[in-house]
Amino acid sequence: MSSSSSDTTSGDGVGVVLETEVITKSFGGVHALRGVDFRLRGGEIHALVGENGAGKSTLIKVLTGVHSPDSGTVRFAGEPVAFARPADAQRAGISTIYQEVNLVPLLSVARNIFLGREPRNRFGLIDLARMNREAAALVESLGIEIDVRADLGRLGLGVQQMVALARAMSVDARVVIMDEPTSSLEAKEVATLFGVARTLRDRGVGLVFVSHRLDELWELCDRVTILRDGRQVHTGAMADLDRLTLIAHMLGRDLEEVRRGGATDFGETHRQDREPVLVAAGIEVRGKLQDVGLAVRPGEVVGLGGLLGSGRTETVQAVYGALPRQAGTVRIEGSPVRTNSVGHALRAGIALLSEDRKAEGIIPELSVRDNIALAVLPRFSRLGLVSESRIDALVATFMARLHIKASSPAQPVRELSGGNQQKVLIARWLCTEPKVFLLDEPTRGIDVGAKSEVQSLIDELAEQGLAVVLISSEMDELVEGADRVVVLRDGAVTRELSGEQRTSAALLAALAGDPERPVDETTGGQG
Repeated sequence: MSSSSSDTTSGDGVGVVLETEVITKSFGGVHALRGVDFRLRGGEIHALVGENGAGKSTLIKVLTGVHSPDSGTVRFAGEPVAFARPADAQRAGISTIYQEVNLVPLLSVARNIFLGREPRNRFGLIDLARMNREAAALVESLGIEIDVRADLGRLGLGVQQMVALARAMSVDARVVIMDEPTSSLEAKEVATLFGVARTLRDRGVGLVFVSHRLDELWELCDRVTILRDGRQVHTGAMADLDRLTLIAHMLGRDLEEVRRGGATDFGETHRQDREPVLVAAGIEVRGKLQDVGLAVRPGEVVGLGGLLGSGRTETVQAVYGALPRQAGTVRIEGSPVRTNSVGHALRAGIALLSEDRKAEGIIPELSVRDNIALAVLPRFSRLGLVSESRIDALVATFMARLHIKASSPAQPVRELSGGNQQKVLIARWLCTEPKVFLLDEPTRGIDVGAKSEVQSLIDELAEQGLAVVLISSEMDELVEGADRVVVLRDGAVTRELSGEQRTSAALLAALAGDPERPVDETTGGQG
């Protein structure tokens, strides 16, 4: 599936301005980048694409001096470079614009553009008149209508992103890296941002553009590099790539397999003849979710499918109350769950296993026992005293039930394997006797044996009557492990797959954004 372009100049003769050769980077034995070759030409907008963990952020950090590569070479303007810190990269002419604008909201637009480089008069004081005049000329040249004397914090996120671009140009940047700049912007703001990006491209600046919104890639970008598991799997012209092929590269799917049918042996489905235990309707989260609905019956596994940024995680967080929602209702067995209240959701019978078990799950310094017992301490305490014997019995029950491998309940959870840590977290939430279990990437980052055990456990929980919502980036896990798959794209539900529709081919087509048309079995394209 891999392909790459080795051209060193664009069609108009503009050469490569920033490149890497066989860049490798590891963290604690885990390979984040594996021999990546990346080339950015002057006067082009180059998309950098990949799912979570593909290596996009690591590559950007290597290019900008945040990380030093373990091996390989970075070249800027044809010369090998080794930036020790981001400030060195910026001085050389590489500017980075992140999703979260790293400017000072209490200062004016002009002050932010020239922050740290303010023009000064002969007395050493900041020359406000000159600074405002130069800032106004710069933003006007980029087609931005803004009062440069206004405080940045009073302006919208879109305008702030434009100011970040103007700052990049004020330092004569030859490369601008835009990391998810549109994720919080409205359509009008995105259009303005794209206009500025095209202006920079026409001036010979090379731009790297990272976005999970696939439509934006074809609208804005000239070329694309796709990363998967730290490897470069494709580089080429954006116009030569269709949506289905791009997604297949991202997910590591073989299009020939899809052309042959992509059907999966489902096995038995769980019971679906009962009234839903969870009904979420009209869920709205500003800039993230639009009118999302979800219903799950007891004993049913409903999968949430979608690419990075589609709204899968935001959906379960909104249902759980961890992400504030502006509209919509959540009901458990017909009773409403209080809006934006994790405590109320938990008492109503909703449990959430977060995607990042290290940051949002385990407490590494505590024992296996204490990690499991955290969620039930209020229930097992009276007048401030905790029943240690009841907790010991409960922990022993779940360690045996989930086959948690530990020397004893007192062993620090940090010493366990990733799979056993994940089972500790599952045990924690099962202790609360939930009616609905929301699982966000429960098998990510664990070995094959542990993955199989977790998948079997999910199936067992459903057979026992638990309502399960399963998020997974692995298509096989969704089509084999879920009774229905709800597909999200750009924060909205686009299709639901069930029964014989639940195939890898149909899911791939839905992810590609054309859910009404199946994948053509002879060409692999959409008919």
